[in-house]
Amino acid sequence: MRNYLNALARSTREWLRLLWIYVSVWGRFLGWRVRLWRQQNIMEKSSMKKRTFLFIRHGQTTWNVEQRLPGQLEGVALNDTGRKQAAHLADALTVLPISALISSPLERARETAEIIARDRSLQVQLEPDLMDTDVGPWAGKLIRDVAKDDPGWKAFIKDPTTAPKGVETFPQVQARVVAAVERWAKREDIGAYPAFVAHADVIKLILAHYTGLAVERAGSIHIDNASVSLVELEDDHPPMVIGIGWNPHPGWLKPPTPEPTKDVSVSQEVQQEQQGEQKA
Repeated sequence: MRNYLNALARSTREWLRLLWIYVSVWGRFLGWRVRLWRQQNIMEKSSMKKRTFLFIRHGQTTWNVEQRLPGQLEGVALNDTGRKQAAHLADALTVLPISALISSPLERARETAEIIARDRSLQVQLEPDLMDTDVGPWAGKLIRDVAKDDPGWKAFIKDPTTAPKGVETFPQVQARVVAAVERWAKREDIGAYPAFVAHADVIKLILAHYTGLAVERAGSIHIDNASVSLVELEDDHPPMVIGIGWNPHPGWLKPPTPEPTKDVSVSQEVQQEQQGEQKA
C-alpha cells in the first residue's frame, strides 16, 4: 500500500511539473513574440552570446497517418500534406534569420529541411545522431498490431527506460541527441539561429533535457508534424525553453502589416488640377 501511495504521489508531482512547464513556456513564448515584433532588424540583434535553437519535426508522412512505426527505416517520405506543411513552415519562419539547417539523414526530415532551405542560401547538413528512435523489430509495423500482439511493446510504453533487445531506450536516445546538439552548439559557424530538423521522440527528449522533465515522461510532450520548439542558449545563463511544439501557419511570427496610408497632399493636388481642367 505504501509503495502504491509513493508511486501515486511521484506520478502526480511529475504531471504537475509537466503542466507547470507548459504554462511557463507559454508565457515566455508570448513575451518572445512581442520582443520579436518590436525589433526593426532582427539580424542586428543576433549574437553568439544569446542564440535561439529551433527544433523542427518533419512534415506528415503516410506512415504517420497509418500509425505505422518507421524507426530508422529509409524511404519514408513526406506525403502531399507533409510537403504543404513544410512549405507553410518555411513561409512562417521567413521572419527569422535561420543561420544553419542541420537535419536527421532520414528522408522525411531531410526533405522537410530542403523545403525550408529553398529560399535561403543554406546547405542542409546531415547529423546521423538526430535519427529517430531505433525500434528494432517493430519498425514497419502498425502500432495497433504490436500493441495487441507484443507484451514487450506495452512494457516499453509504460516504461521507456527499458526495452527489448534491439530497441533503443529513451535514455539512450536522449544521450545521443543531446550530445549531438551540444556538439553543434560549440561550432561558431552555425550562427545565432540554427534549426535542427528531426523526429517527435528526438525533440521530446531534447526538451525534457532542457526543462528537467524526467526522461520517462518525455512521451507526454506533444510534438506535431511540422511544429517548432525553441530553446534560447545564452552565456552564463541556464537554457530557456521558449516554445514547445508550435504548429505554425503563415504569418504566425510576423507583426501585422499596416495598411498603406494615402498621401493626402498629393491627392489634393491632383483633385485641384482636375477641377482646374474642368473649369478651363
